[in-house]
Amino acid sequence: MQPMFEAADFRDPKEFRRILGHVPTAVSVITALSEKGEPIGMVVGTFTSVSLDPPLVGFFPDRKSRTWSAIKMAGHFCANILAADQARLCRQIASGEGDRFAGVEYSISTHGLPVIANALASIECRIHSVNDAGDHYFVLGEVLGMEAVHATDPLLFFCGRYGGFSGLV
Repeated sequence: MQPMFEAADFRDPKEFRRILGHVPTAVSVITALSEKGEPIGMVVGTFTSVSLDPPLVGFFPDRKSRTWSAIKMAGHFCANILAADQARLCRQIASGEGDRFAGVEYSISTHGLPVIANALASIECRIHSVNDAGDHYFVLGEVLGMEAVHATDPLLFFCGRYGGFSGLV
């Protein structure tokens, strides 16, 4: 029997990214305060729950990320889970150009972390560990506090595009 399609070359980074782009991911902004007390943030599509006891979450920043280096120095972070109507904010923070937080509404939490207004949820963490994961790191965060603010559609990333969630029933 002939295969219906030809297998992808998983060693080709472009093909690897293209195929894995078929896995939808929620979009989060990981925030902290810089040494100067200014908000810093990076967009990730890899934020996940890891453990209930103890409460741990994780994400995978690129090794080359200067923003990750600054967040690591801060020692703690807030994962802001974006809503479907926050795609513009996501693009602005992801661009890496100019002041990423210009016009972005946020508040500073009791843990001293930037919490983005109107995000679906915020999860504040202390960095628990950082492990090598190829060209990325696997960051585990110990949850210090969390809040769900909205009950609306999440911002999702799928096949190179942003979108929302549509239920079947």
